[in-house]
Amino acid sequence: MDALAGLLEGPRARGAFMIRACFDPPWSVRVEDRAPLTVMLVVRGDAWVLPDAGGKTLLRAGDLAIARGPDPYTCADDPGTAPQALILPGGECSYPDGRPLNGSMDLGVRTWGDTLDGGTVVLIGTYLWPGEVGGRLLDALPPLLTLTSDTWDCPLTPLLTEEIVRDEPGQEVVLDRLLDLLVIAALRAWFSRPEAETPAWYRAMADPVVGRVLRLIQDDPAHPWTVAALAAKAGVSRAALARRFGELVGEPPMSYLTAWRLALAADALRDTGDTLEAIARRVGYGSAFALSGAFKRVYGVSPQEHRVRGREDVGGVRA
Repeated sequence: MDALAGLLEGPRARGAFMIRACFDPPWSVRVEDRAPLTVMLVVRGDAWVLPDAGGKTLLRAGDLAIARGPDPYTCADDPGTAPQALILPGGECSYPDGRPLNGSMDLGVRTWGDTLDGGTVVLIGTYLWPGEVGGRLLDALPPLLTLTSDTWDCPLTPLLTEEIVRDEPGQEVVLDRLLDLLVIAALRAWFSRPEAETPAWYRAMADPVVGRVLRLIQDDPAHPWTVAALAAKAGVSRAALARRFGELVGEPPMSYLTAWRLALAADALRDTGDTLEAIARRVGYGSAFALSGAFKRVYGVSPQEHRVRGREDVGGVRA
């Protein structure tokens, strides 16, 4: 598994919130949904994205932005336009003063705004639950990343534009997969830029020593790795590996191995019905008891609690 594949295999939408937003100026929407990841693809017109943390970005037709939650932000025709609507967790909408919108801005199937023929049209896809994206990917992203139409050409735009307003059996699944593909295509383009702010472990993949060790860990996490064994495979001393790995990745090899194993276990708990014992063996723990103890120390909940929460999230139970 290459580094980028390992990072991007995470996005798996389940009943994602998808909408086609249509507006004429002046317009402004405040987003406080705490979603882990939201994609905004401008089909027509312009839109400003204004994170609370500072900075602002103007998107034009063909541009794409990915906002990493849970911090709030505002989208508007102009930075000075006051918000007219508030987006809350679960896709709930209200006026800024808290009064419910009660569908007053609904324009049809997955279409929302003030006019169907709006000068600005934005396709929006939101992952509602953190488990749908993966912590490693979220940690690798800035609060807001953008791709302009002159740096990438998204082949999915026409298909997503057509599919987002269709109302047919299985349509949610179709849109979920299209959203996953859109995110993967966008992130692959973003990470390929020389100036991309990639995580330390990702940059370390280019190092002949540390990169080999990272690939060994990622490809075979169940192996009983030690620093000595990894150093031997990389052709360096234990001390040299520990020093170089720490400098490039920011943590010791065994700490990275533990985090990788637990991340794989978390995904398996959410996505499969496998027993804890089977998952433990697959990711490199000698028993379910050993995995459970390590998992709770890092994630703050037991593996069973993590599995239950993941199922509730998919079912839309949790707010």
